[in-house]
Amino acid sequence: MADLYLHGRKLESIFELLGTKENDITYSIGWALSQSPDFLDAALRHVFPKVQNAQADTILLQEHKKDGGFTDIEIIGPTLHTIIEAKRGWWLPNLSQLKLYCARFEIADRQNRCLVVMSECSREYAGLHLPKDVEGYPLTYFSWKDVDSISRIQNGTHAEKRLLSELRAYLRRIVKMQNQESNVVYVVSLGYDRPEWSKLSWIEIVTKKRRYFHPVERGWPKEPPNYFGFRYYGKLQSINHLDSWKIVEDLHKEIPEIDPGLWNPHFAYALGEPIIPLRTVKTGKIYGPGHKRAMIDLLLTCNTVSEACDLTQRRLSEAA
Repeated sequence: MADLYLHGRKLESIFELLGTKENDITYSIGWALSQSPDFLDAALRHVFPKVQNAQADTILLQEHKKDGGFTDIEIIGPTLHTIIEAKRGWWLPNLSQLKLYCARFEIADRQNRCLVVMSECSREYAGLHLPKDVEGYPLTYFSWKDVDSISRIQNGTHAEKRLLSELRAYLRRIVKMQNQESNVVYVVSLGYDRPEWSKLSWIEIVTKKRRYFHPVERGWPKEPPNYFGFRYYGKLQSINHLDSWKIVEDLHKEIPEIDPGLWNPHFAYALGEPIIPLRTVKTGKIYGPGHKRAMIDLLLTCNTVSEACDLTQRRLSEAA
């Protein structure tokens, strides 16, 4: 069998012919649901676990309603109605967007109704940012890993299984593309002072405890990066691989030198052995605490962090 290439890139799935944008992902999942009764049944069992013999006869893609926006996927059956909102990467819909869709449930007033959000976010992260229900309608979250798992049907025809195998290959490619910055370092500035709630300074938390943390909120990474770079005293001091992470509300449990007490949710990171630059890499034209991203090879070879950041942006733009 001959290999198939598109614009010089080998295709691993028929779904890649659609593309890799958000709507393309939606169309691919919708098509697979419509072509595989067993996949559809498995998905409905996850959305409506208490419903006996959940059945659907209609799947809508990009359905528009006045004052109701465009839904990605709607699955409708005699007694059920679910609306799926799919997001590319670690993005989640806002509450106002989800509220728009609720009016659709009221039109037919089916017995079982549920909103579903799909994205690459971990369940833990999504649980902090998504409500359990919207306007009284339950909300369920699926990561792409969940979709992969649900699609591994035990029964079904050979054609179904082949189709779902191609869907999984497509979703893996999407996730891989979204993680193309796996060798990018998230560079942060560390303060010299010791916070009043800690026995250690910001620098000591990293250098002595090999820990770092930041709030789960806008302006910080949604997805834990593979590497952190730490700059202080006017230059890059180290690059540390991220060994593990969790979301916590009491940092004292992770770092005993921090006073006990509840915080807003924070990413808490365990860092690996530091990579110390063999040459001086000054900060350059970065002012204040500015968080920056730069590829690890450029950080270790450029004269300044800012130069590495600029070259990283150029490299990523050329690869897009």
